[in-house]
Amino acid sequence: MKKIAEYLGDQTEHLLLHTCDTIDKTRLTLPGPNYLDKVFLNSNRSPQVLNALARLYNSGNLAGTGYLSILPVDQGIEHTAGSAFGPNPDYFDPENIVQLALEAGCNGVASTFGVLGLTSRKYAHKIPYIVKINHNELLTYPNKHDQILFGSVKDAWNMGACAIGATVYFGSAESNRQVREISEAFAYAHELGLATILWCYTRNEAFKTNDKDYHAAADLTGQANHLGVTIQADIIKQKLPDTNGGFRDLKFGKTSEEMYAKYTSDHPIDMCRYQVANCYMGKIGLINSGGASGESDYEDAVKTAVINKRAGGMGLISGRKAFQRPRKEGMELLNLIQQVYLDREITIA
Repeated sequence: MKKIAEYLGDQTEHLLLHTCDTIDKTRLTLPGPNYLDKVFLNSNRSPQVLNALARLYNSGNLAGTGYLSILPVDQGIEHTAGSAFGPNPDYFDPENIVQLALEAGCNGVASTFGVLGLTSRKYAHKIPYIVKINHNELLTYPNKHDQILFGSVKDAWNMGACAIGATVYFGSAESNRQVREISEAFAYAHELGLATILWCYTRNEAFKTNDKDYHAAADLTGQANHLGVTIQADIIKQKLPDTNGGFRDLKFGKTSEEMYAKYTSDHPIDMCRYQVANCYMGKIGLINSGGASGESDYEDAVKTAVINKRAGGMGLISGRKAFQRPRKEGMELLNLIQQVYLDREITIA
């Protein structure tokens, strides 16, 4: 706790002592050792899907806690390989990606068909594989923003994957097609016994004005989460909210007075709590992304983990902050995130 408080700095009391007066914690289904039994035992998920989820939740340093620490490395496609791996060229080699996740005690590693397929016989039985089945590639000129399928669910199953992951750009012109594609992919994944994780990102040029960027607004991301759980994602990945009022200020969609006056505030934990609420009040786990790498990676990682945990979230999925630095430092950062979830003094707000 002392080390965590040092990284939080002047945000320590603001984040660790906050009481959430918006959506009370008693309304939530919280992470814990019996999470799978509470949520999925009577669901339509098959025993094989429960087996896959159990393997994911019972791997790594957070095994048995109900929390998740996942290493995602699909930036070689999403951001170009040169920009992603330029700071540390070791990670052009797929085996180093898997080894980092394994040695850091992550619950699983999320990456591309190429990365995981090339290493599957050596590692798929040692750490849960999460195959990201679609991507936004940046070689098309001018750049477009569209998630397209890079392989099949059956391919992921054949390489021994525990789960598949996918992105939908909610709000984009292509979102209807993406929702149909991923809904079908998730249904087939569940038939094969794979778990499903959805990157619920918002994407529309109109969401960014001259004054403000609403792509990570609590109300827009919260609704994206709600659409994600509707297509039966078992876990939701979302950016940590940094503002609110997207529907209201951009004047579209449907809103209510309670959305802004009662169920959210400008406190980061309350905004994240609204994201959790939109994941069926925490019945479907929310993992927040770690964000870009920078000079304050350790501080930002701890802050994001504390906000997610105290809001009722289920963990962190952090990539660039870990793999864009030397292996030892990357492991230290991932272990620091895990320590937040292992620390019993950091409780639900």
